[in-house]
Amino acid sequence: MSDKRILVTGAGGFIGGALAQQLLDEGVEVRAVDIKPRSEWFQPLDGAECLELDLRRAGTSAQAVAGIDDVYNFASDMGGMGFIENNKALCMLSVLINTHLLEEAHRAGVQRYFFSSSACVYANSKQTDPNVVALKESDAYPADPEDGYGWEKLFGERLCRHFREDFGMHTRIARYHNVYGPFGTYTGGREKAPAAICRKIAEAKLTGNRAIEIWGDGSQTRSFTYIDDCLEGTRRLMDSGVVEPINVGSSELVSINELVSIVEAIAGIKVERRYNLAAPQGVRGRNSDNTLILEAMGWEPSTPLSDGLEQTYRWVYDQLILSGVGRPSLLA
Repeated sequence: MSDKRILVTGAGGFIGGALAQQLLDEGVEVRAVDIKPRSEWFQPLDGAECLELDLRRAGTSAQAVAGIDDVYNFASDMGGMGFIENNKALCMLSVLINTHLLEEAHRAGVQRYFFSSSACVYANSKQTDPNVVALKESDAYPADPEDGYGWEKLFGERLCRHFREDFGMHTRIARYHNVYGPFGTYTGGREKAPAAICRKIAEAKLTGNRAIEIWGDGSQTRSFTYIDDCLEGTRRLMDSGVVEPINVGSSELVSINELVSIVEAIAGIKVERRYNLAAPQGVRGRNSDNTLILEAMGWEPSTPLSDGLEQTYRWVYDQLILSGVGRPSLLA
């Protein structure tokens, strides 16, 4: 890797920023691209060539891929379920990013191209019960993905496939399952469930107001993947011979109520749970079948949810203190 130039798009965000920083720490030459101003990037990325580009616009992708060997494409307009359900058009417009990048990467002779997909591509009909059967890669078809964001990701997968088949590009696709961890979005409307619950319980501890809102009835289930496992799986996949989309996700299934209980134990408090049944809550159950990744790589995400949530909660708690939430007498 040390003799390659790597492009990371969406580098101002959570996963892209974490990967770009990891590569920089290893001495890799990184070009980091994001639409956000540098002041809003999640990681400092000192030493990277940092560009502020809107990759949805024709022409910017050529600048992004010039002189690049490998591309990791994490750029996407997305967030948690609240954002996804209320911004379907914005989510769909991200198809322009992958389209332009693939086209220009092919023209520029890029060696390898990674596309970050999502478990939101899976058919809704297979996710109607909290006691869900873990989703294997073939469950994406017949296609019935999450409206908006899921369709965008499924289209992106197919585009990568056809660039591989028609032009011989080395494309790799990971279907991420609910990635979380420190340095992620935890407020503002785009945060996902682990970060949102960590923030709500940390606020409850800091302010003394022990009532928190939970979207749905709390019985909906998910698996949540710690950021370190996400990065490990991504890089293993890029170096593998796996050409079809593959799950990169934990198989530790929990309900939202169980998620709250784990964070309560970490925080050392009990909260009053107020259920908002009108709020966005997504499918009833979703879990990752890791048969394929185990067969192909001899590896699967293994960080226990309790361990990852402890790291996430501590980080969110510290951010809230820095932002002035709570009274000094409660900062225990």
